[in-house]
Amino acid sequence: MSKFVVSARKYRPVRFDEVVGQRHVSQTLKNALQTDHLAHAFLFCGPRGVGKTTSARILAKVLNCQDRTEDYEPCNVCDSCVSFNNNASLNITELDAASNNSVDHIRALTEQVRFQPQQGEYKVFIIDEVHMLSQQAFNAFLKTLEEPPPYAIFILATTEKHKIIPTILSRCQIFDFKRIQPNDIIEHLQGICAQEGITADEDALHIIAQKADGALRDALSIFDRIVSFSGDTIAYESVIENLNVLDYEYFFRAVDYILTEDRAGMMLLFDEVLRRGFDEDLFLNGLAAHVRDLLVCKDAATLKLLEVGERLRERYHQQAAIAPPDLLLTVLDVANDCDLGFRLARNKRLHVEMSLLRMVTIRRAFRNEPVNVAPALANTAPAPPPPLAEKKSPEATPAPAPPVTAQEAPPPPPANTAFTSIDMSSLIAEAEGELEATIPGDDLPELDDESLHKAWEAFLLEQKGSTLAIFLKQALPLVRGDDEVVVKLGSQRAIASLREDETLVAFLRETFERPNLVMILEHDETMKPVQTKVKKRLSAKDKFLQMREKNPALDELRRRFDLRPEE
Repeated sequence: MSKFVVSARKYRPVRFDEVVGQRHVSQTLKNALQTDHLAHAFLFCGPRGVGKTTSARILAKVLNCQDRTEDYEPCNVCDSCVSFNNNASLNITELDAASNNSVDHIRALTEQVRFQPQQGEYKVFIIDEVHMLSQQAFNAFLKTLEEPPPYAIFILATTEKHKIIPTILSRCQIFDFKRIQPNDIIEHLQGICAQEGITADEDALHIIAQKADGALRDALSIFDRIVSFSGDTIAYESVIENLNVLDYEYFFRAVDYILTEDRAGMMLLFDEVLRRGFDEDLFLNGLAAHVRDLLVCKDAATLKLLEVGERLRERYHQQAAIAPPDLLLTVLDVANDCDLGFRLARNKRLHVEMSLLRMVTIRRAFRNEPVNVAPALANTAPAPPPPLAEKKSPEATPAPAPPVTAQEAPPPPPANTAFTSIDMSSLIAEAEGELEATIPGDDLPELDDESLHKAWEAFLLEQKGSTLAIFLKQALPLVRGDDEVVVKLGSQRAIASLREDETLVAFLRETFERPNLVMILEHDETMKPVQTKVKKRLSAKDKFLQMREKNPALDELRRRFDLRPEE
């Protein structure tokens, strides 16, 4: 039978100093032991795989250790420590509340509390996953937890503190365990590699640490899997292949395509990712994380947030230096919008491709460049005019050339020869006409106060009866510049309503053919704010009085039948 022991058990800490990433807990427990201020009940809470149960076992062992070290660590050689390490200690009881969560299990535990320890000073009860106890079990545990005998110590561990009833929480000293940082996980894995004789790339360990998501136990499980796959040498390529992780190279290339506005390159890159079996949202979220890391590189104060190896760190610096921060923020915004709508999209590939194409065109939007409708103009520039020929006498006029047959077709003229069959000036004029059709000229609709008020009235007619129209009726629109309109309003509520609704500014841009038109909203206290009339709700008596004014005979009917309208 195999004697292999997984790394999570083989390298499980046996001292407080060996617990990774939880120094705030270890040092507090040591200080409590040193000053003899030890509580009778502890609650260790935090994510999975961060050392809660391990710390509870170390604390239980050091409480009964017969030869503690000077820094209050267990000696691991005395009879108490040896029996605990061999799972033979009678003074330490571990209970898994996930499978022992009934009242009977808690009652059996409280019965054990009544008996004093046979060896050592304390009886320690470790209850793991305590949030799984039933309500009745919690209630049965309350009295014992509140007034235990002086030799009893309870250590509760849970991943979901919010599920524990407040009466239990108030009786415990609570320690919050935090997620373990990737650098701490990498350092721990490097120590294991040194002991096991394994050579590992730092970038490969970074991938393992990121995949573990703050849980050291998960990192050790992944580490064992990679060792089984690649042997004594752990390379970056083998890790990303085994963990089905996208290589950083894909994201560097994607940002390069965004910077160079290469639509074809981006589409082919995305197709390559899909053909390798990766999901669309995995690439999208990975690209967003990559862009976030580029933003982190922009500021020295946030550089510590970049969790990559030294080899990749230099590449991030190089790409971040040529990527404008506004561009990166816009790419993140596009990626976030795509991620929010991804679940509802029927054609998920097309949904992501549209977002990637939007990212590629961001730089052009920043430059506000028109669409290049005549890309070949650069190759059709007019050639320099040929040198003026000397005047010849009428007698020197050459005779007309004979007709040329197909077999005698002349060679093409040189590049500096003026064409006689094609009029280059007309070709250039035609191209310039196409450009003039796309570039705004002087024939735009005139924008002044009079034309603005006409457009304003037309918009109000379209929006008749809406709340927006009510606000705009008392607004004062004015033209301030060629592409600037000022709207003065008498209430902040109207300004807020108009700012949220872009219907008006879109209407004005289309009407005056000015896509860059800006509408500025100003609050004018001299203007009367819009007052909305609220109809008073009539009572039954008010309705009867109004009906009696129209028909007095109703009052006679009321007296005859002794009717009284309700208030």
